[in-house]
Amino acid sequence: MDYFPLFCRLQGRRCLLVGAGDVAERKARLLLEAGAELRVGAPDFSPAFRAWAQKRAVTLLPGHFDPHWLNGCWLVVAATSDNAVNQQVAEAAERQQIFCNLVDAPQQASAIVPSIIDRSPLMVAVSSGGRAPVLARLLREKLEARLPQHLGQLAQLAGHLRARVKKQYGAPGARRRFWERFFHSERLAQSLANGDRPRAEQIADALFDADPARQGEVALVGAGPGDAGLLTLKGLQLIQQADVIVYDRLVSDAVLDLVRRDAERIFVGKRAGHHCVPQASINQLLCEQAQRGKRVVRLKGGDPFIFGRGGEELEALAQQQIPFSVVPGITAASGCAAYSGIPLTHRNHAQSVRLVTGHLQKTGTLAWQTLAAEQQTLVFYMGLTQAAEIAQQLIRHGMRSDMPVALVENGTTPRQRVVTGTLSELESLAGQVSSPGLVIIGSVVSLRETLRWF
Repeated sequence: MDYFPLFCRLQGRRCLLVGAGDVAERKARLLLEAGAELRVGAPDFSPAFRAWAQKRAVTLLPGHFDPHWLNGCWLVVAATSDNAVNQQVAEAAERQQIFCNLVDAPQQASAIVPSIIDRSPLMVAVSSGGRAPVLARLLREKLEARLPQHLGQLAQLAGHLRARVKKQYGAPGARRRFWERFFHSERLAQSLANGDRPRAEQIADALFDADPARQGEVALVGAGPGDAGLLTLKGLQLIQQADVIVYDRLVSDAVLDLVRRDAERIFVGKRAGHHCVPQASINQLLCEQAQRGKRVVRLKGGDPFIFGRGGEELEALAQQQIPFSVVPGITAASGCAAYSGIPLTHRNHAQSVRLVTGHLQKTGTLAWQTLAAEQQTLVFYMGLTQAAEIAQQLIRHGMRSDMPVALVENGTTPRQRVVTGTLSELESLAGQVSSPGLVIIGSVVSLRETLRWF
């Protein structure tokens, strides 16, 4: 960390601005908005500074920089067009242990001014440490577009309610749940956006009447195939609100890093042929945690409803009348294929996709004749250990032995590895790939060399 981010209270505190040109004007506006007692030193002053001086908003110090100008200052900004003068100001400030901002040399400054999104009292600051100011500005513009103007009013109302919330809800968990209901209330936000403060206060009062010990709930969230960037926005919001995270082996460390730090994490990982926690026990665990009033997220690799046994878990929750929701995720077939440069459908190669579980011995006989049909792509989940059987049955039922195949290991992660070959080689190729792995069979695999991007 090159700079320690810090918000300073400058109301009524003396600050010095050296320089009085266009750049200095922009800095002056920020300092005046912050309530600083602003002194401005320069040989000459722009009309804006003279107008501020007439209103007694600033004090003008005519002449060349004098170190005595720093007396009593909390912050100094050097904003002249002369680098030598700016450096002189910085050195004088350093001697007096006063933070100094250099507008044209931020990396040499003891303080920098970030790009600011002002939703007072809510403030957001973005800085690149002076290395990429255009990037910081672009990020600020994106955030400006996403943050509603009424957020400041929402934060202000929250400040008025803090003492009441602390008095009514003794447990930190209950207070946190109240605030999450408060900040997620669409009616409250709309009232503030419409400028209807009395209505907003009525809605806030109603939130206090809600039962803080209400029954818990469970959300099945698809974590995607590995890359944390593929997690949906709604999935991210839910895992950051959860009291308990129940996750399996296919959830990547990158996704788990997004979980709230004080959330309880329960691992129920499973491997083919070895179940750390039986499915019935997972179902019971979800019910028990929700019945304790917890907000539970069942985080599953890929999508909960595609070979994730999400339906079984929801059946158990429904039997206990526990509220639940489902957030779909990008399934391994889609994510791994995309990151491998393999389109699952293509006008000249495949008009359909079949997602098939590779646990053949547990699911009974598959419709091999249908699976071996032309103009389709097959994606086998958990099929590495059954690669020999898959190849044998497909060839026996009419699929050509030189059909292209791809095996994707640790798909969408930095450790992704793709092995390609033909259907007749599938058994030997599977021996080169570790779980978790996905098997893709179809002529679309031949497009990989043209379309791959890493």
